[in-house]
Amino acid sequence: MAKKDDNVSTVRRAKHGWVLTVFFSILSVLWISPILVVLLNSFKRKAYIFTHPFSPSAVSLSEGWDKFVDGIHRAMCGWLNYSNGLRKTNFWSCFGNSLFITVGAVLAIVICCSMCAWYITRVHTKVTKAIYVLCLFSMIVPFQMVMFTLSKFANILHLSNPVGIIVVYLGFGAGLSVFMFTGFVKGISLEIEEAAMIDGCTPLQTFFRVVFPILKPTAVTVAILQAMWVWNDYLLPALVLNVNKYKTIPIAVQYLKQSHGQIDWGAMMAVLVLAIMPIIIFYVICQKYIIEGVLAGAVKG
Repeated sequence: MAKKDDNVSTVRRAKHGWVLTVFFSILSVLWISPILVVLLNSFKRKAYIFTHPFSPSAVSLSEGWDKFVDGIHRAMCGWLNYSNGLRKTNFWSCFGNSLFITVGAVLAIVICCSMCAWYITRVHTKVTKAIYVLCLFSMIVPFQMVMFTLSKFANILHLSNPVGIIVVYLGFGAGLSVFMFTGFVKGISLEIEEAAMIDGCTPLQTFFRVVFPILKPTAVTVAILQAMWVWNDYLLPALVLNVNKYKTIPIAVQYLKQSHGQIDWGAMMAVLVLAIMPIIIFYVICQKYIIEGVLAGAVKG
């Protein structure tokens, strides 16, 4: 009887799994469709972007030689969109700024926040409790409340450069990162650290040789989440950086908007494709670590 019930439940789960598979497949297509539309329109002239935004840019031979030639011409115009976008935005300089800021901010957040989480978890004082509460409070405060103060202090402290904005990103990214690291550190056995201390390790050696390798799943998860935020962020660089000298990719895309509201849509679509490709590739390569980090955190908790 029990075996029969198990077979029935297995059949039901299979049916439900099929429904969920179809549902999430449709949802994934809807989710990725804006990216496909941007990619498609990056190879079109401005007129075709407005008149045929969802149609392919090429025309088949069955529609006549004239239309085929027109399709080839439009495809050539598409490659011109990329060259114009690279030239107008000074793309590679902006790419270098974005890459430097993203890598620097992510490294600072991962290292500093993991050390902070380890300290406030192992040292139980009123100061560490206050630090933890402040980190949690920073996740609640809306960014709009500190925009003016942030830009003012960044100007006073001369943080209007790629190195200075890394410090700003460290402050804004610390709340969530410390919260995630703290939850994982609580699940690490204290005996492992005590054994390292007995073997003669200093606190820093204990952290970097024993604790931090155990934190790898959470560290990679934090790095991916923060990298996607920093790379795509527009508001903080616009408020803090001296945009006349240092432009990130999101700011460069905005500068394609010319006077009187005129926008080179072809070049903008092309630059958007170039801007999102690195972070998509980075996410696809590292997505398995997000799952590992979430599962590890759930088990450790």
